[in-house]
Amino acid sequence: MADYFGLEGFEDFFKDANETAPESVVTIEVPLCKKGNVIQFGAAFLPAFYYTIFLLSLVGNGLVLCIIYKYEKLSTVTNIFLLNLVISDLIFASSLPFWAVYHKSEWIFGSGLCKLVGSCYSIGFNSSILFLTLMTFDRYLAVVHAITAAQRRRIVYAFALSTTVWVLSILASIKDITLYDVMNGSNGLLCELTGYHQSTLTKWELIGYYQQFLLFFLVPLVIVLYCYVRITIRIMSTRMTEKCRAVKLIFVIVFTFFICWTPYNAVILLKAIKTSFGDLNNCSETLDYALYITRNFAYLYCCISPVFYTFLGKKFQNHFLKLLSKRIACLKINTMLSAPSSKTTSFRSPNTDC
Repeated sequence: MADYFGLEGFEDFFKDANETAPESVVTIEVPLCKKGNVIQFGAAFLPAFYYTIFLLSLVGNGLVLCIIYKYEKLSTVTNIFLLNLVISDLIFASSLPFWAVYHKSEWIFGSGLCKLVGSCYSIGFNSSILFLTLMTFDRYLAVVHAITAAQRRRIVYAFALSTTVWVLSILASIKDITLYDVMNGSNGLLCELTGYHQSTLTKWELIGYYQQFLLFFLVPLVIVLYCYVRITIRIMSTRMTEKCRAVKLIFVIVFTFFICWTPYNAVILLKAIKTSFGDLNNCSETLDYALYITRNFAYLYCCISPVFYTFLGKKFQNHFLKLLSKRIACLKINTMLSAPSSKTTSFRSPNTDC
């Protein structure tokens, strides 16, 4: 523009504008929302919680891996899905100590780890819920469509679906891999989505919100509810001796899934609506506190889900007793007595390892 008017004409242009239309220039002060209280809340509670979840995930998932290695083989579809679920949860849990340090002070690990930790967090979190859904659907096939499923549930089928889940999770995490970087903040270095204009980052943020709610909550929830309703109907129509126990376990699985995931995703949806249609000058911190609290329940379920799903089955319960019996002598007798019946139950009961 300076080349068009020339320096002198450029000055005259603004001089004339100020003289002829002084009221056309309006100064608007845009308030910035200060989240000091929310940040302090996160610094006080999140680090300890993240360390706790990390340790629980490490011990629980490590135990599941140990049982699979010692007593199971990757020759069944269920074990392949379970192994992938454990890997996804360990990938997610590996990011938690970094976020714990971050919430306590600032990001001290550099730009490379910012992108790596952000992507591990996203990929592990996304793949975990998809593998849980996949395991539920596979259990539905094994119980409700047992004859046709026996022909289709091959090792190739398990590896193909597992690969699909990983690809979807990585694609859904591209924005985090690309946009996460270190930036200067008022209280130190931040590891956040940055590098583009604010409007662009807001659009990516909205995509992330709706992606989380639709792809990683609503679709899995519908699949889980449908599968377990059909499994329950199937079990109740059989002469299985432990049908009451099986229905109770199904109720516990669905109830826990719903309680842990629904509040977090409801807050995600509310934040998406507020970002899309709300008043940007509204600095209410209610949703920020709600996000901190509800997200941690989702994190906890995400990290302990392999243990939760594994030890609902009697076969894995007996594998666990075998491990303990090597350390505790008095358990050896109980393990030997329960071994034959547990083996029979593991084949007959559709609520275990179908």
